[in-house]
Amino acid sequence: MSGDKTNRLLIKTPEGIVFSLTPAGPVPRLLAWCVDIGCIALIMSAIGILLSVLNIISTDFVGAVSAVASFIISIGYAVLLEWRWRGQTLGKRLLKLRVMDVQGLHLHFSQIMIRNILRFVDSLPLLYAVGGIACFVSRRSQRLGDIAANTIVVRVPEFSDPDLVQLAAGKFNSLRAYPHLCARVRQLTSPQEAAVAVRALLRREQLRPRARVDLFCEIAAHFRKLVVFPEEATYGMTDEQYIRNIVDVLYS
Repeated sequence: MSGDKTNRLLIKTPEGIVFSLTPAGPVPRLLAWCVDIGCIALIMSAIGILLSVLNIISTDFVGAVSAVASFIISIGYAVLLEWRWRGQTLGKRLLKLRVMDVQGLHLHFSQIMIRNILRFVDSLPLLYAVGGIACFVSRRSQRLGDIAANTIVVRVPEFSDPDLVQLAAGKFNSLRAYPHLCARVRQLTSPQEAAVAVRALLRREQLRPRARVDLFCEIAAHFRKLVVFPEEATYGMTDEQYIRNIVDVLYS
């Protein structure tokens, strides 16, 4: 993994497959967070309405509950969505941004927690001044929370549909017999993961035989963990054919 002079993040697999990502700058990140702040405000308003009936009992109690709820929701909103939506909140989805591990590895829950807990530091002293300065100074547009968590926010790239005739070679796709699992694959697969699978298929003839086998073994293992298809759907299927079928499911 490396970054070039145009601040693109280059991730290279051991087999020589390279794909690049563009770090998101401070402006789109701020716009995404404004959307998220609006969502948090709506949630807090709804909670405030529910708690208003308790003012008759004790205003101090309501104030304490509101303060605790505000803290939990301000942290829990981003943590829950970034974990559930694989690095995205509602704001990031609208702005086509995604949180990733700097090395391109799987994003761990601890990383999501760290970057969101440190959001309070980045927001100091006002209007995300510390985080904004850190983004401008950082080569990868990372705020302090990202640096501590070893994460980066990138633009979600747009991918054109691949030539499925070339990739699937017109073979019968046994995975399509399970449409609910196919839908699950589409839901859980990020654009970056789909791009890796497609590029591996497009460049398979350029790889040495051993590297080709190892590459598709690694990619297939990842997708098999993502969604488990019945044994009869994958029996006797090579790793490369499995990836062809997965790509067919993702793009058809």
